[in-house]
Amino acid sequence: MAKSILLVGVGGQGTILASKLLSLGLLEAGYEVKMSEIHGMSQRGGAVSSQVRYGEKVFSPVIELGGADVLISFELMEALRWLEYLKPDGRVIVNNYRINPMPVVTGEAIYADGIPEVLCTAARTSLINAGEIAEQLGNSRVMNIVLLGATVKVMGLTDIDWQNIIAANVKKDFVHINIEAFKAGLEAV
Repeated sequence: MAKSILLVGVGGQGTILASKLLSLGLLEAGYEVKMSEIHGMSQRGGAVSSQVRYGEKVFSPVIELGGADVLISFELMEALRWLEYLKPDGRVIVNNYRINPMPVVTGEAIYADGIPEVLCTAARTSLINAGEIAEQLGNSRVMNIVLLGATVKVMGLTDIDWQNIIAANVKKDFVHINIEAFKAGLEAV
């Protein structure tokens, strides 16, 4: 039976790179993998989502409502927006990080309070301070790889050679920091 992973975030957070690395690792492990992505207005801080499905046989990359085994959110409110896609026994991995959407910035809306509590009540939730971890490593841009490491741990996919996958798919100058971020993500859950 195929497993479904939904990754959501805001443009510029590295959601697509994390999805690509995850898909490549799953392919290397011998799974059939299908991936789809929606960029929306990602260049302007809009929503980004990526759907990764893997297993012995996968017929479609699309995850229906209530079909995701794991919801990985790079931003708090995005986790809340996509929660209905999670299976009743699904797992949430969420970055404890807030990016104000344009309606909040312009004063037309208010950012919801208590999102972590809502998520923890609705599903098994791992709240990861990926932004803080990335800052401690010296590069805030690797919070996506911190979340990838956390996902790999939660999904029980640690036997895949993630270091080689990262090394082969990020710029040479950033391989070391990305591998450190991945390891920190493994330890964060």
